[in-house]
Amino acid sequence: MAKDNLSAVLYGINDLRLEQTPIEEPDQGEVLIEMGCVGICGSDVHYLVNGRIGDFVVREPMIVGHESSGTVSKLGKNVKHLKVGDRVAIEPGVPCRTCTFCKEGRYNLCKDIVFCATPPVHGSLRRFYKHAADFCFKLPDHMTLEEGALLEPLSVGVHACKRANIGIGSRLLILGAGPIGLVTLLVAKAMGASKIVITDLLESRLSVAKTLGADDTLLVKREYTEAETVQKVCELFGEEPDKTIDASGAQASIRLAILATKPGGVAVFVGMGAPEVQIPLIHALIREVDLRGVFRYVNDYADALDLVATGKLNVKPLITHNFKLEETVKAFDTSKSGQDGVIKVMIHCN
Repeated sequence: MAKDNLSAVLYGINDLRLEQTPIEEPDQGEVLIEMGCVGICGSDVHYLVNGRIGDFVVREPMIVGHESSGTVSKLGKNVKHLKVGDRVAIEPGVPCRTCTFCKEGRYNLCKDIVFCATPPVHGSLRRFYKHAADFCFKLPDHMTLEEGALLEPLSVGVHACKRANIGIGSRLLILGAGPIGLVTLLVAKAMGASKIVITDLLESRLSVAKTLGADDTLLVKREYTEAETVQKVCELFGEEPDKTIDASGAQASIRLAILATKPGGVAVFVGMGAPEVQIPLIHALIREVDLRGVFRYVNDYADALDLVATGKLNVKPLITHNFKLEETVKAFDTSKSGQDGVIKVMIHCN
């Protein structure tokens, strides 16, 4: 086994270092993975810039990264469905498996879930990383490790579309054309949505959304009043959309989701913003708009894998920048820059 385990370790705000860490031995039911690709998520950048997300605070050095794939290099005891050399996508959250939420199949709500790169748990941006074998998904030969790493954000889109009950004929408004908004667009199209409109503050992102299949886009300008934005959405649909998925988390976006969705429709909230926001709740209640939250994903990785493997959607265009592991600091600088054209930054570990 190679002794090089270069790892990206976050020490504090804007203090990301590359250093060697021990290569761990896989325990029973685990596999050691030679990491291939790790995408930079908005949460990774948030920890770098702010040192915390809500109650999760970086108090000790933490290896970052959770959108990942790699090749199995060693098996722990009782691993049956994988072998050395298998290329896998890694679902980063491993629940307790025994609580009520886990037994009901809602393991994303498990209070004891161990999730990569969520303090104090280390992440996967390193040469070698061990993980629970049953949360590793074997990739077919024709899928790339880049696509495998993108199954993590794609699974968020799958879960969001399931929560919104997207299907044939759905008229969907997506708020935010960042990575999560764009994967939600791809999934919604694959699930049969008949019209999809996506909004953003950046024209460059809306151009990408168009190439990925958005039927219409709306550039939200800061000078628009809330009522004007709602009106523009309705004009694009010809009426109110019956489903809205907010992939932004900004208060203005959350409010728009409630105000623009038709009576009896569904508004789903994926974006993570401030812990408290002001919303027109009574407006939702009197029109019976269902408000649904999304937390990560649950039982969605296999579906995301199937969507990519069968060619029902293509995630490759989301990757706009590629870096080597040794260039991790530069990769994060690119990701957090906010410059036009940056969607998904991918780090190649070996």
